[in-house]
Amino acid sequence: MASGKVKWFNNAKGYGFINEEGKTDDLFAHYSAIQMDGYKTLKAGQAVSFDIVQGPKGLHAVNISSATAAAAARAPHTSSTADA
Repeated sequence: MASGKVKWFNNAKGYGFINEEGKTDDLFAHYSAIQMDGYKTLKAGQAVSFDIVQGPKGLHAVNISSATAAAAARAPHTSSTADA
């Protein structure tokens, strides 16, 4: 899974662009590719994680999620119970 930051996102049009870390090309981001509950939107400068696929007019970001939410999902779960 790649990571980067949102360049811009237009809520009215439902799309925007993401810059992948260490790359110069923009990745197209459609609201339907955002993985979150409720209203699906992104904010400029927001850190995100995503997969990259080839679309008809270039590279697309898919499975887009907040970088903090993605990191929490990947973190190992630890038990909070103490030994008695």
